[in-house]
Formats: sequence, structure tokens, C-alpha cells
Amino acid sequence: MILAHKIALAPNNAQATYFARAAGVARFAYNWALAEWGRQYEAHKADPAQPRPSQAALRRQLNAIKREQFPWMLEVTKNAAQMAIIQLGEAFKNFFAGRARYPRLRRKGVHDRFTLTNDQFALDGCRIRIPHLGWVRMREALRFSGKILSATISRVADRWFASISVDTQDLTHLPKAENQGAVGVDLGVSALATLSTGEVIAGPKAHAALLKRLRRLSRSLRACYEL
Repeated sequence: MILAHKIALAPNNAQATYFARAAGVARFAYNWALAEWGRQYEAHKADPAQPRPSQAALRRQLNAIKREQFPWMLEVTKNAAQMAIIQLGEAFKNFFAGRARYPRLRRKGVHDRFTLTNDQFALDGCRIRIPHLGWVRMREALRFSGKILSATISRVADRWFASISVDTQDLTHLPKAENQGAVGVDLGVSALATLSTGEVIAGPKAHAALLKRLRRLSRSLRACYEL
């Protein structure tokens, strides 16, 4: 069973800058490959002698030109660009199988992430080692034991996370299910829910909770008009 554990990271400023740069390289490679895929696919339709686009061919193509045309890509791990193109290949595979829509461009601030293969990072307790960067603190250790497959570093708002995929047979971390029987639930207005056991779950009643404050503010407003 493949499980993913998403762990919050605690990078310093230099490490966070590196993450943003690597995510930018991944986004650029994905969008570059998406444009190339469309161009090569149209060329193949016009001339069947032209090869069909593939993620493997696009990765080789980018490797051949990036040192001359995009030297800034060499400042971060090679996985950032390569894994982005592999993910594009998977997106097209799902599209042609009817499981997903046509891939779209990745946008800055929305798709800030990059992926590492298992030979490009290491874990040591509450630390993860990133190529070209070194050790980065994690808020907790990996919960699962098994073969580590990959890690995706992503940004949510101003926080960075590592989603680590593990092929594991260890399910001891999952709580055992308890047979607690069945109960009927009646949703209502005066109470959020009433169970068939007779238990009543009160609603939040935000209006009632804030009514006293509303009255006080109304009196203050009325006093201002009377002055």
C-alpha cells in the first residue's frame, strides 16, 4: 500500500528561497513541455513521419538545451524539471484515457511545488536532506516505515510542506475500528442534531452568542447620533 505523509517544514530564509526557485524551475519545465507537446503533436498530425511527442523525448530535449538557453535551471536539483515533465506525461496519459481534462499551464502561487525521487533526498528523524541545499528541519518525523518512493515539496500560503510517499505494509499506525452500533440522526433548527439515543447536539447559535454585543454596539451608535 502506498501512503503519503505530508509534513510541515521549518526552512530558514535561504532554504525557503531555494524552494521557491526550484518550484519555479518545475513550473517553467512543465509549461515549456506542454507548449512543445502541442507543437510536436500538430507537426505529427500534419506529417505522420514526424515522431509523436513523449515525456521521455521532451526530457532529453530539455537536457540538451538547458545549459545554453536556461542556465538558471542548473542552480537547483535536476529532479525539479525532470519530474515536472514526467508528471505532464502522466497528465496526458490520463487525458487520452478519458480520466482527466487536457493539461493546463501551471501558475505561480497556485502550483508552487517540485518533486524529488528517492535517490535525491534523505531522511534523518525530523530532518530531510535536499540536493544543493542540505538538511531542512521537519515539524515531525515520518510516521510510516517501508520503501520511500518520492517527496514533493509544496507551498501553501507562506508555509512549505514535504509530502513523502512510502510503499508500506505497516498499518499499525491506523486505529482499530470499533463496532459502536448504529444511531439515527435528525437534523433540525432548534438543535443541530437529535440522535435516536435521545442525545441532543446543540448548534453554534452564533446570533444568540453575539446578540448581547450587538445590543451594546447599537446603544453606542444611538448615543453618538444623540450628541
